[in-house]
Amino acid sequence: MESIDIKVAKTHHPLMDEIKNRWSARAFDGHNIDQTTLDTLLEAASWAASANNEQPWIYYYAHRNSEGFTSLWNCLMEGNRPWTLQASVLLVACVRKTFEKTGKNNGTAEHDLGMANAQMLLQANHMNIYGHLMAGFERHKVIELLKLDINLHPVCMITLGHITEANTLDEPYKSRELTPRHRKELNEFSFVV
Repeated sequence: MESIDIKVAKTHHPLMDEIKNRWSARAFDGHNIDQTTLDTLLEAASWAASANNEQPWIYYYAHRNSEGFTSLWNCLMEGNRPWTLQASVLLVACVRKTFEKTGKNNGTAEHDLGMANAQMLLQANHMNIYGHLMAGFERHKVIELLKLDINLHPVCMITLGHITEANTLDEPYKSRELTPRHRKELNEFSFVV
């Protein structure tokens, strides 16, 4: 697939394939991801590092063609709706804002969720599944739908699925799928002290 070839990271250092090949795909083929496969991805997330081993992440998910998927999909902002319809799974990634043991504020909860999400996506890539994290959703709708208490904060939504050709997408999503990836140079974000 053309879109896969242009999305492989061109690195200056030898990185593992799962990192070089991970990208936020939009063109999904609509095929299901079975529960065992999804459980594998969630277990990969569960082994992420977290402050005091708190594991503050909570995932709510729904498989495509289910009432839950439609309910979660309706929480997305308009710009994310067209291309997410063919995803296999839609997830909401939340954090508990306080430590369970002490009730004190967990200032690293979102960082720890980010670690869990990264591990999930790397495992997914290893299994030829792609994911796309989105901030473009209406938090108040998710909170209402899932009846989240004040201590649970929805941070992002995630699509998972098997990819297909970019030409299955309408614009502007097709062009985004066919645009090569790039990153800042190391000297733009890392500094010797």
